[in-house]
Amino acid sequence: MALLITDQCINCDVCEPACPNDAIYMGPEIYEINPSRCTECVGHFEEPQCQVVCPVSCIELNPDWVESREALEAKVQALGTLVATKSDN
Repeated sequence: MALLITDQCINCDVCEPACPNDAIYMGPEIYEINPSRCTECVGHFEEPQCQVVCPVSCIELNPDWVESREALEAKVQALGTLVATKSDN
């Protein structure tokens, strides 16, 4: 499931650089998440980094973009953003 930034966003700019998939961008009024690039940080981190760094907790699951863990893993592979981990060596 992709994530969604709500209108509670304060445009602080901490989420955008935290995203390993470049899924977060500045929209017309607040930051937005491109659901086709959002993997909830699967393949990178244990939890979505945008949610970790958001000071107002305005990033939630996008109910319109439901994906299984397997689909998120496939998306990471397709995006080519998977980082090597110690177990990959």
